[in-house]
Amino acid sequence: MDQLPRTLRVLWDLEPKPTRTTGPALSRDRIVRAAVELVDEQGMDALSMARLAERLGRATMSLYRHVASKDELQAVMLDAALGEPPRPNDPTAGWRAGLETWARALLAVYRRHPWMPRMEITGPPLSPGQLGWLEAGLVLLRDTALEPIERMSVMLLVSGYVRNEASIAIVGDEVRRDAGPDSARETVEQVAQLLDPQRFPALAEMVESGAFTAAPFDFDHFTYGLRLIMDSIAARVNHQMTGR
Repeated sequence: MDQLPRTLRVLWDLEPKPTRTTGPALSRDRIVRAAVELVDEQGMDALSMARLAERLGRATMSLYRHVASKDELQAVMLDAALGEPPRPNDPTAGWRAGLETWARALLAVYRRHPWMPRMEITGPPLSPGQLGWLEAGLVLLRDTALEPIERMSVMLLVSGYVRNEASIAIVGDEVRRDAGPDSARETVEQVAQLLDPQRFPALAEMVESGAFTAAPFDFDHFTYGLRLIMDSIAARVNHQMTGR
């Protein structure tokens, strides 16, 4: 275990905690909670060790006894903010209902913490929180006829879809907040008027139908896309079952 990178040792609680205190109740958990609160309120750009120390009422260097760097802090923040994955209320409801609940729960996490889906992906999921969510999804697929590698691929597909949809929704929220609830729609409608049917025939057809200007605002893209994904997974599951 000593060969593991320090950040992973911290995430898996394998790194010794400081024994000398720097003041009452300062701990890695408290630092992480304060950091999550800060970026939830002000965004990831607001995060710095100095600002976090000020929020905690401590000297900046005291934080480094608990987290070695800002990168390490962000990794632990991500893991902490994920929380626990949902547990099926009805185990007999089937993999599809369970996986839809899983996807919506992950979307809710991202909407509560808008900085999360914007964090750079630097490698496979290796933290306890990430693996806990992956485990919960794989368990739902365990009784299907899908091969193990197919189950993993399904989880990569669904988690990637949720992350992408959350990112789009968060940008929309920010635009409406900063420029007003109608500004985004007005901009889309203005751009729609610029579309040359010769150059953009498919988009022009969307404009004519009203879908181009209505879809980003009045259509539940997440539910529609999730349904398509679930339909394709179900088709593969049925194919595997009938092919055996």
